Amino acid sequence: MAGITGDWQDALKDEFKKPYYKELYEKVNQEYRTRKIFPASRDIFNAFHLTPLEKVKVVILGQDPYHGDGQAHGLCFSVQEGITPPPSLVNIYKELHDDIGFKIPAHGCLTPWAQQGVLLLNTVLTVRAYAALSHRGIGWEQFTDAVIQVLNRQDRPIIFLLWGAPAGQKATMLDNPKHLILKAPHPSPLAAHRGFFGCKHFSQTNEFLTAQQVEPIRWELSLD
Repeated sequence: MAGITGDWQDALKDEFKKPYYKELYEKVNQEYRTRKIFPASRDIFNAFHLTPLEKVKVVILGQDPYHGDGQAHGLCFSVQEGITPPPSLVNIYKELHDDIGFKIPAHGCLTPWAQQGVLLLNTVLTVRAYAALSHRGIGWEQFTDAVIQVLNRQDRPIIFLLWGAPAGQKATMLDNPKHLILKAPHPSPLAAHRGFFGCKHFSQTNEFLTAQQVEPIRWELSLD
């Protein structure tokens, strides 16, 4: 299992010393040795590598990685180039289009968002192939809760986009008055029509950033 580098490493250094993390590390390494696991081990911490702590403006919380071949690459809701965007991401694109006139791209790679300060964080960072939530309860949740606590302590405005009940429950950990918390149903086809469509989280995010004199996010992903 690859490690975290940069300012995240310093912010989470105490976490790496805890017994649960040692057990998690050993469990995940064993899983990679004996099973097909997504994402590739080098990509587990891509969200942290692409979005340093000091650069985080927005946090989007997902659940666990996509479990199909070639999809997951360490960023929640994102898939690698050449992979058809999954249904939840299609619905995110629909809301972006309706909210800000976003031009829907043919790909599903959200790396440009991560590079601008959108931390695309799953609460569980690995999964067995073709078995959703198969790594739930092995320690990742404790680790990503610690990440959320680090973010909550940052002395600057951060927007948290919490979609769906599991993500929404994290709001109880967020008590810094500088931050903005936006909640909506999950963008999956089962829930998006219950209030994700029309939530206008993307325009609200940029309005908040602009009001704080912070560069807004360029949500557009099309190359033309």
